[in-house]
Amino acid sequence: MSVLNSAQQKAVAELLRVSPLADELGRRFAAAGHELHLVGGSVRDALLGTLGDDLDFCTDARPEQTLAVVQGWADAIWETGREFGTIGIQKNGLRIEITTFRAEAYDGVTRNPVVSYGTSLLDDLSRRDFTINAMAVSVPGHEFTDPFGGLRDLSARLIRTPAAPQLSFGDDPLRMLRAARFAAKLGFTVDEPVVAAMRDMAADLDRITAERIRDEFTKLMVAADPITGLRLLVDTGLADRFLPEISGLKLEIDEHAQHKDVYEHTLIVVMNAIRLEGDGGPDFALRMAALMHDVGKPATKAVGRDGRVSFHHHEVVGARLTKQRMKAMKYPKDVTSEVVGLVALHLRFYGYGRGEWTDSAVRRYVTDAGPLLSRLHKLTRSDVTTRNRRKAAQLAADYDALEDRIARIAAEEDLAKVRPDLDGNAIMELLGVPPGPIVGQAWRFLKELRLDRGPLDRDEAEAELFKWAREQGHIS
Repeated sequence: MSVLNSAQQKAVAELLRVSPLADELGRRFAAAGHELHLVGGSVRDALLGTLGDDLDFCTDARPEQTLAVVQGWADAIWETGREFGTIGIQKNGLRIEITTFRAEAYDGVTRNPVVSYGTSLLDDLSRRDFTINAMAVSVPGHEFTDPFGGLRDLSARLIRTPAAPQLSFGDDPLRMLRAARFAAKLGFTVDEPVVAAMRDMAADLDRITAERIRDEFTKLMVAADPITGLRLLVDTGLADRFLPEISGLKLEIDEHAQHKDVYEHTLIVVMNAIRLEGDGGPDFALRMAALMHDVGKPATKAVGRDGRVSFHHHEVVGARLTKQRMKAMKYPKDVTSEVVGLVALHLRFYGYGRGEWTDSAVRRYVTDAGPLLSRLHKLTRSDVTTRNRRKAAQLAADYDALEDRIARIAAEEDLAKVRPDLDGNAIMELLGVPPGPIVGQAWRFLKELRLDRGPLDRDEAEAELFKWAREQGHIS
């Protein structure tokens, strides 16, 4: 048992004040002859002053015994984690997970843990990923257990493993990715022996399912400081196992020779995007698009006779590579579509400042971006990383002008709902055709006309439709 200093005592007291149900739940378990301990991330977050509404407990009770204790007390119960020893409940708005002491083992081949129940709190804490997650507070007794120096590491802002890192990562290689994630989330330093083990054992990550890697990587990307986590993944070789496009950016000098490689430029773009997120919280799609926006450059690099480097159409190649990678990582189609759309559009703005854009081009920009427009604004601004202050100021002014122009045209037309001036029913009635390909072709023609010329009155739209239909041979 660790002796708490006054600050730690206050933190634990605050935890139990904020969550008075903990003692009540503990008394129910004690009455049934079982231990109950608040554990892991809940204790860590309580000591950091960031406790949320999710509480994790561990107990010597088996799942069926836990169910017997909480039946009639919990507002809701779910058993989806029962095979792993976890019973979930909800009480007064709190989400609580209660897990039987574990003694997990991995056979070094399969991708998922083989769960066996432990016999003591110490057994349970010894198989946890990091020392800062291997602390417990008993309820209702409030005894603090810290066998591996988690308090010390929390104070030192250090990420260490309870056992030797090789043993810990051998049990579950995903923990290497979790180390990077906690570094990104907490701003902690990963202990050098842990980093060395991550580097030596990076290939073991191949044992882990794409879904588990995806979930851990997503948490890293929406953390407070994903750059720290990303650098750790690249430096240890872990990124090469599931996101090799990012490490590949190190091989390329950017076309303006402003950065030693596109990788460094990319990390700056991610940081810029985070600063532009606003009050809505972390935006994974925006951050991921910032990370992937230049992954098409290695495949499109060309050196001209004057020695200048170019990456023509790298946004097209990058969008394709992004789609392939996110599909391999099992991201949902809607999330993938958002990120791919942003990567494909991130260069569209360049050239606006030369005065080449008509109102038609502005309409197309808005229409092609659709619901991604606000994110596209942020990504495009984030991509300006030149050290030339005059050039940066000019690009910012150009984009300000584009946004003002979008607002002006939007005030005159409903750009969010650009549709042809005639709908499908009107097209069929005017041309005397049934539903089919001709209606779709006519609709697309009128949509392009709408983008080029803005809203047409009914007579103009009908005249253009008849002219098109005659040219296509659909009417005489």
